[in-house]
Parts: sequence; C-alpha cells; structure tokens
Amino acid sequence: MAGWIAYQSREDEGSQSPLETLDRGWGACRDFAVLFVEAARCLGFGARIVSGYLFNPDQSLTGSADAGSTHAWGEVFVSGAGWISFDPTNRSVGGANLVPVAVARNIRQAMPVVGSFFGSGAALSAMEVEVEVAFSASPARES
Repeated sequence: MAGWIAYQSREDEGSQSPLETLDRGWGACRDFAVLFVEAARCLGFGARIVSGYLFNPDQSLTGSADAGSTHAWGEVFVSGAGWISFDPTNRSVGGANLVPVAVARNIRQAMPVVGSFFGSGAALSAMEVEVEVAFSASPARES
C-alpha cells in the first residue's frame, strides 16, 4: 500500500473512505488506518481502529511532526495471540512506539483529544499539545 499511496498530513477533520484514499493515491495516517482495517475485515479478520500518539524521539517515522503527534493505526485479532497492532503508515507490526488512547470499531468513535471551547474567536489564538513518554524501572522486589 505505501508504495503506491503517498502519505500526506491533513489538518481538516474526518477521514477519507477507503475508496477515496485509493482513488486519490494519498492519505493521512487515519486514512491509512481506515483502509487497512476495512481490508482486514474483508479477509474475515476482526479489526479495530486505534487512535493515540506516535512516540518518535528521533523523528524517523512518518506521521510525526513533533513530540505528541496524534496518530492512528489498526489492530487485528489473531486467534491465540490476541489483538496485534499494525501501523500501515510506517509499515510496522507491534506497538512499541504507539501510545493508544482510544479504540473503536469506527474512526469517528476514536478521538485521542476531545474538548470544547466557548468564547469569542479572538480569545483562543493557538493550542499546543505535548506528550512526554517516560519509562521507569520496576522497583526491586524483596524476597
């Protein structure tokens, strides 16, 4: 898929249908995730959309503009193994660099950040989101 469908970041809301992504030849990570999940379902697999963040400290992965980039991917249920993460944007399997926030059957139900603002348009000129991923060592157990 990534060889003939190009990644293109989009700021507008919503996602493209799988047919739109194929026809246009480009899409954002959420469009790739929707296409992937629908393809997996057509093959008889249980599949779901995951929305969250892409942990990419060296900026080497597609779909990451900075720390805290929202990202979408898919998970497929494999009997005996459970839910397996697939990131079609980066052509990767497994979720070591994926921070899930929302899981849903449909992309419209999976939003990593939801909120409302009430006030005049001039009251809010910008918004920034930053996610910091920190790993800590497990405390030693005493016997």
